[in-house]
Amino acid sequence: MTKAELINEIALSTGFDKPTVSVIVEAFMQNVKKSVCEGEPVYLRGFGSFITKTRKAKIARNIARETSVMVPQHEIAAFKPAAEFAQAVRGKK
Repeated sequence: MTKAELINEIALSTGFDKPTVSVIVEAFMQNVKKSVCEGEPVYLRGFGSFITKTRKAKIARNIARETSVMVPQHEIAAFKPAAEFAQAVRGKK
């Protein structure tokens, strides 16, 4: 599902017009992005959490050039689904 399809589905299910829904979806995504970038997790009960994870430093290999490169420790964005969301995806609900 694309963002445009999501906006269309929300507009159909709520009765709001697409431009209004689009502004709300954009504001939601900007706020989630801002919070996660600042290191603050976003918890949405029943849906999941947007968090940052720390990847340890490691040695990576470039097989084509037969060289090794040191990859420093770094932060990545991650999504952890809530238990009921994960169960629904597995088909248990």
